[in-house]
Order: sequence, then structure tokens, then C-alpha cells
Amino acid sequence: METIISNLVTRFERGALTRRELIRGLAMLAGGSGMAAGLQETGFKGAKIDHISIQVTNLQRSIEFYEKLFGFSVVSQDKSNEIVRLGITKTLISLHHKNPTGIVDHFAIGVDHFDKESVTRDLKLRGATPEENIDAGFHIKDPEGLSVQIVQA
Repeated sequence: METIISNLVTRFERGALTRRELIRGLAMLAGGSGMAAGLQETGFKGAKIDHISIQVTNLQRSIEFYEKLFGFSVVSQDKSNEIVRLGITKTLISLHHKNPTGIVDHFAIGVDHFDKESVTRDLKLRGATPEENIDAGFHIKDPEGLSVQIVQA
């Protein structure tokens, strides 16, 4: 529990946590009824890998590769941002025509009962800083700087 309190105070001191969020986190710890022992166990948990996003040189060539070798088809696309999502019934691979190529720009973890506001609070209490952008959607950065998108499972 000391680690959790230290993390909350450090984040508050750095300006990454508001006073209200600090007090809420400390109150949860002090509140009893099992919350103190299980702060890390409350809220959401990852249920599965949802999809992988790859930056590619040639969008059409990559689409044909995944269609031919894995039987995928186009599930959706964002033509203005040159993103094509492939899978069987849902997106498994997202292809993005963007430099640098040949890299995984993010992967997504699906969580049950996804509620963005609740997940944001939980992530902040756990020491993460949620972000949102066109490339990785609602996500956090892992220790290596890779975007980990969080979506409904």
C-alpha cells in the first residue's frame, strides 16, 4: 500500500494528478471494505489483445498479403488518413500508410465493460497518463514508449 500512496503523491507533486484525484485515491485506500488491499484489483482488467496496427510502405500490397494468406477482408477504412482495417468479422490488423514503415505503431487491449471515464480514473490512480489521437485512439504508453490502445472487448 505504501507504493500506491507514494505513487499518488508523486503524481500529484508533478501535476499529473489533481488535488481531487489525489484525495479520491487516498480515500479509496482508507475507505476499508476491501478497497485498500485491492486498489490494483478494482476497475477494469485486460481481457484480450484486440488488434495490432502496422505502418506500411504500400497499402494495397499489404492488404493483398493479409487477404491471400489469412483470408481477411476489409472491415473498415479511413481513406483520408490512409488506414485500412482487416479481419474476418472484426478488425484484427490495422494497416496505416505512414512513415516510418515496418513497425507496430500500437496494439489494442480489449477490456470488458469499457467506460472511458471510469478507465481514465483507474489509469490515473495506477500511475498512467491516458492520451487520445488519430493513430492510437484512447491509449497509454508502455515503459518503452509503445502505445497501448484500450478498447471495449
